[in-house]
Amino acid sequence: MKATEFLADLSRRFPNEPEYLQAVEEVVTSIEEVYNAHPEFERYNLIERLCIPDRIFTFRVSWVDDSGKVQNNMGYRIQHSNAIGPYKGGIRFHSSVNQSILKFLAFEQTFKNSLTTLAMGGAKGGSDFSPRGKSDMEVMRFCQAFIAELWRQIGPDTDVPAGDIGVGGREVGYMFGMYKKMAREFSGTFTGKGREFGGSLIRPEATGYGNVYFLLNMLATRGLSLEGKRVAISGSGNVATYTAEKLLQLGAKVVSMSDSNGTIYIPDGLTEEQLAYIFKLKNIYRGRIREAAEEFGFDYYDGERPWLRVKCDIAMPSATQNEIDGDDARALLAGGCIAVSEGANMPSTPEAIKEFQKARILYAPGKAANAGGVSVSGLEMAQNSQKLSWSAEEVDERLRDIMKEIHHQCELFGREDDGYINYVKGANVAGFMKVARAIMAQGIL
Repeated sequence: MKATEFLADLSRRFPNEPEYLQAVEEVVTSIEEVYNAHPEFERYNLIERLCIPDRIFTFRVSWVDDSGKVQNNMGYRIQHSNAIGPYKGGIRFHSSVNQSILKFLAFEQTFKNSLTTLAMGGAKGGSDFSPRGKSDMEVMRFCQAFIAELWRQIGPDTDVPAGDIGVGGREVGYMFGMYKKMAREFSGTFTGKGREFGGSLIRPEATGYGNVYFLLNMLATRGLSLEGKRVAISGSGNVATYTAEKLLQLGAKVVSMSDSNGTIYIPDGLTEEQLAYIFKLKNIYRGRIREAAEEFGFDYYDGERPWLRVKCDIAMPSATQNEIDGDDARALLAGGCIAVSEGANMPSTPEAIKEFQKARILYAPGKAANAGGVSVSGLEMAQNSQKLSWSAEEVDERLRDIMKEIHHQCELFGREDDGYINYVKGANVAGFMKVARAIMAQGIL
């Protein structure tokens, strides 16, 4: 397999899907050597079978707003691979959602889930519907209409959705309720459910906590700790706020958070009380991050991301894809950044990744660093199957162990001759080999 030829052909076939092509390029270029060491992979055209989803469901979602007007949105579910377990991946509700973004997310999810050591395949879904500015009843009606179209394609042993951007506990609850009514069963078909009806402790915190646990393992390879480190975070949703919470517990200083309108800068570091205010602001009142700046007198950078203006020791992008470009990366490095650990999916552009790796700083891609969320989703599936509920301490301990194992796999496959750990290569090769062997063992399907 020649990566350049394969990618050129994929670009010809899917010319209007830049995010998907970007994600595939990152993986294919880093596994090319390993792939070509197995001629049986090429003989059975494994790379194409792995990169193209098993199936894509596309549908219209019609719902009625509070004024009685019928609204229409697009709905999608990308079932990428179930080679190692049932399809598993979140549902995203955001105006930016399109097929390219969901294909990239489902592709990434396949390798991320492989790294967790749990039996989960890869999928992703969503809609260009945005809950922002909608009433609870409008969100409920949309969620019910969405699942009315999708329910036949999901199930506890078929495809298990979860939350993502725009989909929190409220939305998961509405979708699970509608699925339960349509399928006439109570099963672990969704993860991220409420604690009262099968949800797992630590699930809302898992992506943020897991990212910090992965970061701790990275820092340990250079004999470093988190104590006193200045950490810049983007975003202010679940991933960002729980990342900040765990960082504060471990003695780090959180110096920024953001949303789609701008960034707050806290030079002395965020306090626990201020973080609690931001959590309520974003999750209960659905407010904007500038309101925290007004409340506490933080600097506010309107319309800006943190990376160009906030100096930090560690960056933890936790907002969305491609939020750190080459200029941002160079600014972070000039400001003394020694580590980047991704809480979002593919938040760094290829140019940014090259800058980080050229500087030989610690850089962890999202498929490894943010795998804590889907890991605890997998643990929720296990609890649902056994009709059990584990303690927060037990789930957290399992999460720590999973993130440690993911780091070990990245180190094993990514350590270069000079000792530098290429976490991109390590994560891609480790995730790829497990899925590849499963596909080969199961025949041509």
